[in-house]
Formats: sequence, C-alpha cells, structure tokens
Amino acid sequence: MTFSELELSPPLLATLPATLQRPTPIQRLAIPAVLAGDDLLALARTGSGKTLAFGLPLLQRLNPAQPQMQGLVLVPTRELATQVSEALKAGAHALGLRVLTLCGGVAQELQTSELALGPQLLVATPGRLRDLLSQQALGLDELRMLVLDEGDRLLEMGFWPDIQVILNAMPATRQTLLFSATLPAELETLASDLLRAPRRLEADPLNSVAEDIEERLYLVNKSGKVPALIALLKEQDWPQVLVFISARDSADGVARKLAKAGIPVAALHGDKEQAVREQALGDFKSGKVRVLVATDLMARGIHVEALPLVINLDLPASAPVYVHRVGRTARAGRSGLAISLVCHGEADTLAAIRTLTGRELPLAELPGFPVTDLPSSGESKRPARDKQANRRTQAKRSVKQFKSRG
Repeated sequence: MTFSELELSPPLLATLPATLQRPTPIQRLAIPAVLAGDDLLALARTGSGKTLAFGLPLLQRLNPAQPQMQGLVLVPTRELATQVSEALKAGAHALGLRVLTLCGGVAQELQTSELALGPQLLVATPGRLRDLLSQQALGLDELRMLVLDEGDRLLEMGFWPDIQVILNAMPATRQTLLFSATLPAELETLASDLLRAPRRLEADPLNSVAEDIEERLYLVNKSGKVPALIALLKEQDWPQVLVFISARDSADGVARKLAKAGIPVAALHGDKEQAVREQALGDFKSGKVRVLVATDLMARGIHVEALPLVINLDLPASAPVYVHRVGRTARAGRSGLAISLVCHGEADTLAAIRTLTGRELPLAELPGFPVTDLPSSGESKRPARDKQANRRTQAKRSVKQFKSRG
C-alpha cells in the first residue's frame, strides 16, 4: 500500500519526504479511521510513525477558510511539542493552515500575538495551554478535533488536573484521538471515558519492545555505575549515545564526570532554561556532543535520526517508561542497542519490566566490574519508628545548637 491509496489530498502527499515510500502499519490503520471521523484509541510502538498517523488526516480535516481554533494536539513535553509542529509544518503550509506551538519557556506575550493571527491548529503542553485559557487569551469553543499524543503520560496524575480544565473548555461533541506506545491497565478505563465509541487500533502488541532492539543488562555495584558507563563509552566508538537517568539533580553531576573523562557531553532536564534545553538537544542531534545525559524528558516521542544506542544508567521506577526509553533507538526500521546498568536494589523494578514486556532480560556480568554488593534482604536496617525517633532527636539537637549560638 502507498500513501496515495489512503485518500490523502495531493497537496498533502506532495509534502511527504522522498524517503517515505510506504505507510507504516499504524499509519495504514489510523489514517482512514481519522478521515472517517472516528474516535481512536491507537496503540503502536515508539518509532512507528504515530505523528503522521494522526497528523496527516488531522490537517486534511481542518478548514483553512475558517481562522478559528479547530484542532488541538496535546503533548507532555516542550521538546515533543516542537517536534510535532515541525513534522506538520510543511503539510499545514501546503493546505493554507496556520499551526501554533504553545509551551513553556516562551514569552506569553509573543504567543498571545500569534494567537491573534487565527491559527487553525494548536500543538501545546497542558500547563501553558491552561494558563492561556485562564487568562482568556484563547477559546476552544470551535474545536472539532483533539489529539492526546503520548496519551498514557497525559492521563497520569501530574497532568490530569490540567487536562480536565482543558477538556471542560471545549465542546463535548468532537473527534478525539489518543495515541500511545504503552497503556497501563489502570488507565484503560480513564482513556475509554474520554472517547466516543472509539475504534481500538493495535499495530503492535501492547507494551512491546521492537524486535530490532538488542537489550543487554549488566549487573554492577551501585557505586560502580558511572565508572562502568565511562569504561563502555571509551571502549566503543558509538557516535551517539543517549544516557537516561531518573533524577534531575544527578544528570548534571554525571555529565561533569563524563566531561572530566574527556567525553563530549551535554545534560538535558526540566530544570534547565528552554534555550539551554534546545541547545543541548540540537548539539546532540547535530553530532557536536557525543553523549546526552537526560531525564525521562527525552523518553517520550523525541526522534533522533539513526540513534544507535540508549543506555539506562538506572532503571525507571515505572515499567512503561522503560519501553519508551529503549524505543529512542531502532526507529523507522533500523536496528539499535539498549544497555541497562542494574544494581541489586533495582530487582523489583526489573521484575516489573520483565512482566510488562514479557521479555526474559537476563543479567550478565560486565568484564572488569565484579559485583561485591549483596542483594537486598528487603528488610529495613532499623524499625521505622526508631528512624523517626532518631530524626526527632537530631532535630532537637539542631535547635538547641542554633539557640546556643544566639
């Protein structure tokens, strides 16, 4: 099947890259369903072409003659908002549509002036969109199409209050599309409640990892993770490496250690200014830095062309996030490698990932890094009450010391 067989308009087809010969499975399934006006719950692996699966038919269904907000794509991160907008820009231009990106890190005054130009499509993060709604800088009364990209993340508690406010500001009668690579069971009902008689499309088994990804897991001491990372990076000539770490405050520290070891590196996390985040990601994509140490900000939807390797310096607390992390490699039919450095304290997390993905994920030894840590017994070294009492005693001592200095 070709894109021309999917009833997309000739101007839209003309904007597709020459390298894009045939639609992916999720594109073959979703594009006709979106054009037919159906609500969708669409599940497909990372790197499977979900953006064009919803983006192409979304653009075709908008009316360029009406300068009102007709379509909205909600995404969890600024980086993904920018990427989705860029992916849709050529098609929108060909159809005479205005696309506006609304996310934090950009002056609201600038975005307000752009809203006055009458964009038909918004690509937004929930927080910034809610802010502009509360200031009555825009309205969603004419909205006809809503896309929740990385839908499982948007339905989590951190985003849900903003999502509820946004949903209440738009017409109840609309076409809603929810796209995701993973959907935990506890979010299934919530997702279904947002959709009207939805068609469920599964291009791949739910929560699955692409077969083209080779996964290697090494058991190492907790204190030996960064030395092991440095050793791996020096032994191999990988041109680009995306390193995931869970804690924001640790990303910069790890990056400093890699830089001290002579490895070109940048760090990316949510506490950095938007311009710094864009610079770090741009330098990584262009090859100016070899290694990007990132939090799970980078786990969702961000595309890096032909990224050969992802390394988990720690396992994510949420098993679905593992699927998203490793899915940054082996995109668009390419093969890739995902390495995880695991310590004994992450045994429960690893078990949850194995259960979710249905993969064995055996642990191997990393040459030169013998494991001397002992497996956790699961028991606390001291009863919780004793710990609390100890903290209270320490606090009293601190107060006494402070008063004595006065």
